[in-house]
Amino acid sequence: MTESTDVVVVGAGVIGSSIALELARSGLRVVVVDKFGGAGNGSTSASSAVVRFTYPTIAGVNAAWESRHCWEAWRDHLQAPAGEPLAAFNRCGVTMLDVDFAPRSLFTRHFDKVGVPYEEWDAQELSERLPAVDTGRYFPPRPVDDDEFFADASARLGALHTPDGGFVDDPQLAARNLAAAAQRHGATFRWKTEVTAVMRRGGRVRGVRLEEGTELSAGVVVNSAGPWSGQLNRLAGVSGDFTVGLRPLRQEVHHVAAPVGYHDVGGDRQAPVLVDMDLGTYIRPEGREFLLVGGMEPECDPLEWLDDPDDGSPLPTVSQFRTQVTRAARRLPGLRVPNKPKGVAGVYDVTDDWTPVYDRTELAGFYVAIGTSGNQFKNAPLVGRLMTTLIHGVEGGHDHDRSALTHTCKHTGQTIDLGAFSRRRRPTASTGTVLG
Repeated sequence: MTESTDVVVVGAGVIGSSIALELARSGLRVVVVDKFGGAGNGSTSASSAVVRFTYPTIAGVNAAWESRHCWEAWRDHLQAPAGEPLAAFNRCGVTMLDVDFAPRSLFTRHFDKVGVPYEEWDAQELSERLPAVDTGRYFPPRPVDDDEFFADASARLGALHTPDGGFVDDPQLAARNLAAAAQRHGATFRWKTEVTAVMRRGGRVRGVRLEEGTELSAGVVVNSAGPWSGQLNRLAGVSGDFTVGLRPLRQEVHHVAAPVGYHDVGGDRQAPVLVDMDLGTYIRPEGREFLLVGGMEPECDPLEWLDDPDDGSPLPTVSQFRTQVTRAARRLPGLRVPNKPKGVAGVYDVTDDWTPVYDRTELAGFYVAIGTSGNQFKNAPLVGRLMTTLIHGVEGGHDHDRSALTHTCKHTGQTIDLGAFSRRRRPTASTGTVLG
């Protein structure tokens, strides 16, 4: 059986659902295919959903700052009815502790151009603002069994604070919100089915074949399959001209009780998200009683690269839990390290430089929104618009490889050069971590 549509989007995570929404809003018929049973059930569900602006490139900062405005006006962004339950943006701020290899100026030079408000704290102000935080400098991160792990601090740290950052409280609900909005604009979703072939005629895509045999005929196919995006690229026979590689990476985020008084930072506010590359962790509030603790890929830690994303266990391990939570406890002396791990594991879709690829490919009509896991959740509302600008431009005859398209942001008025996300780019400046 053959069905016809304008666009097939593969993957209904927060990225794919946003792309479906914006393409449907632009007047195209959209079908979304996903191997899971609902929107956001893959790697999106394991996201810490941090909204921050500390990217080392102007395009990264622009995208994150524009997206923050979308999260703040989430119901308006979705045009959602009054009674629909929505994910919520928690504006608690983001505090990034100083570290030499990512100095404040790496980010503030872009903040000044884009208009992102920020505060620069010395060690004394950091201690006064966040009294539960040890301001010691312990760099470089070490294994927790290293004899030097508990060595005395070599200096005191200050921090770069962005008061408009924070986190989205329910990443999976955010993806469902986007999918529901896409459906209101006519998009349809196919759950629990996989793509087994990418069909082509000559040098152009002509649709996909699903595992039950149905062929979806379409002139445009968008790969937003997250950790499975490499497999889909291989089915399509693309990526031969990519200058950046990507691989699935298993990561864990751990759930612990917050130290007593940790969130007592004045008024009804929660403590901010704490980015700690000095010790190799980040710490995010989870309600007023708990914390999420994740890793920053320090050089001393082995990374769990996967050949097949389906091989990644969804359960936290004792070793990673102990490592990450012990590091967090070094920063928060009141934090207890439980004996039993609690948290989630997911699989990131990671490029060599931790910068996503939003681009066309050598196969006409086949587009990619990949390499997004780990640091692009926050940009999901904008990514749908970036891909819509890209697809309409290229399908309209623009040679994006020769002269990159640009996108003008609705809220900030800033212009984003889509060439920053090219598959053919030189690897961009990067912290070498999930920060990008």
